[in-house]
Amino acid sequence: MKVPYIMTPGPTQVRENVRLARSLETTNPDLDLKFYDFYRETCKKIAQFLKTKNEVRILSGEGILGLEAACASLTEEGDRVLVIDNGIFGEGFADFVKMYGGEVVCFKGNREREIDIDKLEKFLDEDSNFKYATVVHCDTPSGVLNNISNICPLLKKKGIITVVDSVAAMGGEEVKVDEWKIDIVIGGSQKCISAPPGLTILSISKDAFNVMKNRKKPIASFYCNLLVWENYYENKWFPYTQPISDIIGLGVAIDNLLEDKEILSRHSKIADATRKAVKEAGLELYIKQGYSNTVTVIDIPENIDDAKLRNYMLENYNLMLAGSFGYLTGQVIRIGHMGENARIDKMSYVLFALQRSLEFFGFNCKCNMSSLFLNEV
Repeated sequence: MKVPYIMTPGPTQVRENVRLARSLETTNPDLDLKFYDFYRETCKKIAQFLKTKNEVRILSGEGILGLEAACASLTEEGDRVLVIDNGIFGEGFADFVKMYGGEVVCFKGNREREIDIDKLEKFLDEDSNFKYATVVHCDTPSGVLNNISNICPLLKKKGIITVVDSVAAMGGEEVKVDEWKIDIVIGGSQKCISAPPGLTILSISKDAFNVMKNRKKPIASFYCNLLVWENYYENKWFPYTQPISDIIGLGVAIDNLLEDKEILSRHSKIADATRKAVKEAGLELYIKQGYSNTVTVIDIPENIDDAKLRNYMLENYNLMLAGSFGYLTGQVIRIGHMGENARIDKMSYVLFALQRSLEFFGFNCKCNMSSLFLNEV
């Protein structure tokens, strides 16, 4: 099977040292006490790059598991939950809240812009009676980035537990869990962390654990129950057999992140240069304000079919980009410059192939996108 050059907003390309680590001979993760030490040390390394003293856990399941687990563990029948919604994944939190009996109240933002903090503050001044609130850091389908550094402290000031989906941002955007008052933050192995898909990582504050402990009724799940993880190390007990090869690979991917002192500035420079090249070429960005440094979302020019465009790039340049879904189906194309994808040579090739492909379908770019990008980065 010919492996395409994937520049999607997750899964991303995986560095060779991560792939090799996953091939190592492994032990029994349930019985070998040394694995409990390895798991805990990996969690501590994750906590280091999340800038938190909170507990960190690695769950066996793609990032969606973390989103559901947070809602399952916090929500009781009749709880009022604030869902901050300016994108597909923001809206999607409501489904998990309802699934576990919560009452959803939505704060709707403009889907082409980051959440307006002033409007949110006015909203909370009128109604702040919520057990917890959910917010998406980077909404991958649209590429909008919300400023959690001011959203989460505002929520905590009102006594609201904060739950952040940072799956598509963590590792490519700054995350300061303790300073920004984030109770639960969720990430995924396959995005900026650049490990294979299949693992969720999340940090859990003491406040969040206390809410779980003080429930009137038990958490209505086992696999999505975050409370069962609380004392795993002391008890030398995991709630299920750990995917040891995946976790070993994740540990190496986290080492890669910690060793890369320029990772955030690299993401920022590449994203800025990409957006400038796209706009100079005469293309339109979907987002108007609140750009993510991990994904760029471009409106498809009129009379070009997004699926045909992406298939052409795959067949002629062995390059895989992504369309979108929901209300953006068929309207945009998405480039993932996150993690191992956030490299100058890779993005230069993407813009070269995209320009040639657009021109094949009749769109004339107003500049050489690859050259302009290289001049700007």
